[in-house]
Amino acid sequence: MTRAPHDPEQPPIAERIEDVDVAAEMQGSFLEYAYSVIYSRALPDARDGMKPVQRRILYMMSDMGLRPDRGHVKSARVVGEVMGKLHPHGDSAIYDALVRLAQPFTLRVPLVDGHGNFGSLDDGPAAARYTEARLAPPAMSMTESLDEDVVDFVPNYDNSHQQPEVLPAAIPNLLVNGASGIAVGMATNMAPHNLVEVVHAARHLLEHPDAGLDELMEFVPGPDFPSGGTIVGLAGIRDAYATGRGSFKTRARVSVEQLTARKAGLVVTELPYLVGPEKVIEKIKDGVNAKKITGISDVTDLTDRKRGMRLVIGIKTGFNPQAVLEQLYRLTPLEDSFNINNVALVDGQPQTLGLRELLLVYIGHRIRVVTRRSEFRLARRRERLHLVEGLLIAILDIDEVIQVIRTSDDTDQARHRLQDVFDLSQLQAEYILELRLRRLTKFSRIELEAERDKLQAEIAELEELLGSEARIRALVSEELEQVAELYGTPRRTLLTEAKALPAGASRKAVAASLEHADVPCRVFLSVTGRIARVDRPEGEDILAITVPARRSKHDAVASTLDTTSRTEIGAITSKGRLVRFSPLDLPTLPANSVQLGAGVRIADYLALSDRAERVLAIVSLTSEQPIALGTKQGIVKRVAPGGYSNRPDFEVISLKPGDEVVGAVQSGDDAELVFIASDAQLLHFPASSVRPQGCPAGGMAGMKLSAGARVLSFTALTPAELESTVVVTIAATSDTLLGADPGAAKVSTFDEFPGKGRATGGVRAQRFLKGQDALTVAWAGPEPAYALGADGSVRALPEAGAKRDASGVQLDAVVSAVGRRIG
Repeated sequence: MTRAPHDPEQPPIAERIEDVDVAAEMQGSFLEYAYSVIYSRALPDARDGMKPVQRRILYMMSDMGLRPDRGHVKSARVVGEVMGKLHPHGDSAIYDALVRLAQPFTLRVPLVDGHGNFGSLDDGPAAARYTEARLAPPAMSMTESLDEDVVDFVPNYDNSHQQPEVLPAAIPNLLVNGASGIAVGMATNMAPHNLVEVVHAARHLLEHPDAGLDELMEFVPGPDFPSGGTIVGLAGIRDAYATGRGSFKTRARVSVEQLTARKAGLVVTELPYLVGPEKVIEKIKDGVNAKKITGISDVTDLTDRKRGMRLVIGIKTGFNPQAVLEQLYRLTPLEDSFNINNVALVDGQPQTLGLRELLLVYIGHRIRVVTRRSEFRLARRRERLHLVEGLLIAILDIDEVIQVIRTSDDTDQARHRLQDVFDLSQLQAEYILELRLRRLTKFSRIELEAERDKLQAEIAELEELLGSEARIRALVSEELEQVAELYGTPRRTLLTEAKALPAGASRKAVAASLEHADVPCRVFLSVTGRIARVDRPEGEDILAITVPARRSKHDAVASTLDTTSRTEIGAITSKGRLVRFSPLDLPTLPANSVQLGAGVRIADYLALSDRAERVLAIVSLTSEQPIALGTKQGIVKRVAPGGYSNRPDFEVISLKPGDEVVGAVQSGDDAELVFIASDAQLLHFPASSVRPQGCPAGGMAGMKLSAGARVLSFTALTPAELESTVVVTIAATSDTLLGADPGAAKVSTFDEFPGKGRATGGVRAQRFLKGQDALTVAWAGPEPAYALGADGSVRALPEAGAKRDASGVQLDAVVSAVGRRIG
């Protein structure tokens, strides 16, 4: 390459050579790059839970008017707008972030409503030119009030546009949707949570700023993944909430079902977070081919839009499905680990945050947003009031105003004269000069006076709000509750204390663990709906359960069952269904300190979709004793043993419209069946008078009810229990708001109540005082009777010994349920 000859007429170019230390230059450049990655790309802001690209996508879509009530637009258009105006880092990075915001299996509350192929756990999305997008309804809560100076705006990369430094974020997005990212020298991996639980924890922290971690975990017990599944072992969750770092195991939701009359199978309906079915199938096939997994005949993916996730794993004849399942947990992604590392930006600096710190940062952000919004609205209303007051002055003396304007030489003179004559400000005078003739009617004056009064009331309210920190915190709490009501959904992930399978064990150790003994255990169901089990190794007496000296929350028992850890048992629900389940994964309590508050909610354990459906009792599927059922409308039925369906759940009684089961007990012919109705009538008669029937039958008349009455309690008492049985009734007025009146309680011995025949009205169990017209709680069972409040806390009852038809003793606190002691 030849150099151009130097022009002698041009001055020589001055050379500028600087000596630079390479190590210092590399260090400075690398630090600048690291700061850029940390602050501008990889880590979310702890206030709105957004990375810059996500924040820019939502802001630009809001600026484009892509609201939920508008049509979808091409994703490529959104990507182009974001890249051209706010985020010059390439279209692929922007589209990847947009896709993630729209995936319901990635985010607990998706913020973008995608139309088209936005990918799955096993496949990527279609190109941006093929998909369409708009904001999802929750995203409107993330960007609301941006035009009211609630956050600071900063310039974009070339100072041609403004963008919000952070979003107002009416949703606690960081905890609800989680985050993941890899920066230079650090990474973040945050789990999704349930919106309703996080909101309740935030509201509790707003009301009790000194609340500790244990209090907050009563509202947020653990992550809630979009895909559901089960979390086993909760110690890692508490570590993560305390320190910002922790790990735990997640499992698929698997049930054992009869695929045919002679073949059982494992049906997977929920997978661990971000694990796809194709990955599971591939690992199962690899394990079978390598002879590491035995007992599997076939794997079929029946997942579709109608039934959702459904992966069917066939079990060879002669193999224990539970043993095969434990192999799959160990060797496939049906059990996966999740490592929490809560790293987020706080005031521009990366910090590792626990649950309480995350909530405090978010709450502080919302308090600032609400304060700035209120200040903005106050200023706008004061400005408007100033103009309205000037306009009212003009309208009241409009003739003189017109005369002043007509006799003025120009606009400036007219403005100055108006200010002098009517004592107006410059803004008021300008506004009057722009007044249209149609505003001079009498009706316009009335409208202006009404607007003035409304503005004055709003200004007074805003000034009072800004003058009280307590009122601002209350408003933040109220807005959070509204968000939870709009977008909250039930918990999907089940939390259990079951032990995860140990990793790295040898083949021999694995076989030994699969042959673990099917130990005897006792399963407890509390009246508040919590379930747990107590194991007893072989050779020990399962009946010797230690009764705690001090009663704790949730410790009133509704039902108990002696079984084994691998035996399938049934749960009877208020809808008349029997749901099969295994107690294997239930929380295991120590026999010397049984506290049912440590149990799991049985509605979550069984994944009951209907919130109105309650589990009333647990029963054995192999017992020779019938299951006695009593309904709200006074129907009684005894289900004949042995004729149960092989389906995971099935009806055990055909209910009439509006009816539901109120009690269920497994007992023999020598038991006494007891009904207690809301009109304070008690009826008991021998179980032998009710002939056992098959599952499809609807039962027979059990108790004759008066008009407007309903059955509150049904149970069956064995001859051994009758001598120690007491009857608890609580009377109140039905007109009072539920839970507002504790009512009057009475405890009588069972021998006070004479027996009557089936299908009769029984005898009076409590005399109503003035203002009382119904029972709110009724129960019969062996003493002592344990009463609980709605939150599971212990309540005191009067001493036993009251007459059958006596009135009750006024209670100090509301009793929601009564049950038996543990033992």
